[in-house]
Amino acid sequence: MLKSNYQKLPTDWSWDGRFIIYHELDPKTNWDVWVLPMTGSDKGKPFLALGTKASETAGTLSPDGRWLAYASDESGRFEVWVQSFPGGGGKRQVSNAGGGGPRWRRDGRELFYYSGDGKLMSAQVRRGESFETSSPVPLFEFRAGVAHTRYAPYAVSRDGQRFLINEVVDLEPNAPLTVVVNWAAELKKR
Repeated sequence: MLKSNYQKLPTDWSWDGRFIIYHELDPKTNWDVWVLPMTGSDKGKPFLALGTKASETAGTLSPDGRWLAYASDESGRFEVWVQSFPGGGGKRQVSNAGGGGPRWRRDGRELFYYSGDGKLMSAQVRRGESFETSSPVPLFEFRAGVAHTRYAPYAVSRDGQRFLINEVVDLEPNAPLTVVVNWAAELKKR
């Protein structure tokens, strides 16, 4: 068990099972992205992947383990970024109008994120030594049920064609509420 005095939230478990990615709230540096190795000689010894005065959240590893996608407010609003893993070089901004909650397609050729204006976005990823993406395009709109900068309010299927979404559902403001009392006794009669 990983213990400290700071709040921690897991955001990813690498496809190969080697790393758990989480972010931690430090009173001096805000949210930071940490990595907990699950195998090898460093098993159980977390290391800092991203820690600045800005908040870095929602870290997720590419399926090949070479790239770490995350959200950061270093520009003044949350945007999605990608950098090499574990070295941390080659940082690239993916979103261009706010974003958070990045998720990879299983083959690593597409990166999804939730935009600042409520759209699920897709950026095609070009394979190679450096990280390159196409301009992000919107797939559809939805209202996230959680803070999109710290979590991905959705899950994506392996092929990137289906999504499970945590969405806010509008209810009629004055919808009647029915309360059933003594329901256990009614069940016994049947």
